[in-house]
Amino acid sequence: MPTIEFEGSGLAGEKTAEAPTGGDLLDICDSVLAPVAFSCRSASCGTCHIQILEGKELLEAPNEEEEDLLDLLDEVENGRLACQARVKPGPGLIRIRPVNG
Repeated sequence: MPTIEFEGSGLAGEKTAEAPTGGDLLDICDSVLAPVAFSCRSASCGTCHIQILEGKELLEAPNEEEEDLLDLLDEVENGRLACQARVKPGPGLIRIRPVNG
């Protein structure tokens, strides 16, 4: 089961979540009140821009809408949109932090 660690926004330590069946990353963020801001949920605003620090292979590939918006945003190594990223089921660790946090 993937473990997701969230960094950023002045948290005292890291926040974590378990995602035994995978799923939408933003829904997982919501379930543990992770420090990932969002607005549109449709890859049109960039509010949920995150950096994958570890475990990018545990996420499904970006769809076309996500790729288009990521091309417009400032270049961030391993950048993704939390509203579009889907976690694959299976073991592993994903570490993320908000880009604008």
